[in-house]
Amino acid sequence: MRLRIVLAALCAVAGLAGMATLVTAKKPAPKTIKVVLKNGNGVPVGRASFTAITTRSPVIVRVSVRRQQAGFHGFHIHATGKCVGPAFTSAGGHLKAEGQNHGGHIGDMPSLLVKRNGTATLLLTTDRFTLADLRDADGSAVMVHAGPDNFANIPARYAAAGPDQMTLDTGDSGARVVCGTIAPAAR
Repeated sequence: MRLRIVLAALCAVAGLAGMATLVTAKKPAPKTIKVVLKNGNGVPVGRASFTAITTRSPVIVRVSVRRQQAGFHGFHIHATGKCVGPAFTSAGGHLKAEGQNHGGHIGDMPSLLVKRNGTATLLLTTDRFTLADLRDADGSAVMVHAGPDNFANIPARYAAAGPDQMTLDTGDSGARVVCGTIAPAAR
């Protein structure tokens, strides 16, 4: 009798282990894009990663930088995967859909807050873009700007006609100081 109970228990455990394996096997492996962030002299000063479980799931963004000025810095995805320093204008404007203004661009991210020691980390989840959007025909660029981003939020008391076109395009976050290239998807 005791042998039957032990055998039944072992079969049950084996069955549960098999079911756990089946459930685990059905989960897709997350896809991650890893990016090295460099300053205008080409020196690595950080990294970013973009991870999604499926092609339709939100993207987890992780960023860390070092050797930066303390304070807030605009952080965006730019439309072209080229980071030619020192000015990084090769990266084009922000990743955006037609007609979008700053603050609503697909590539607008929360600002980075750099501590007094020159480092910053940021973790966020977004559904504004997919990994495929980042790896389109000309790739994308991860950009850190010199100054804070106003997200085109200019109160009417300061500009009765509303924000100017530069503010609507850029958020007035200043020069591009750190850039990382996201290559197009392999074809």
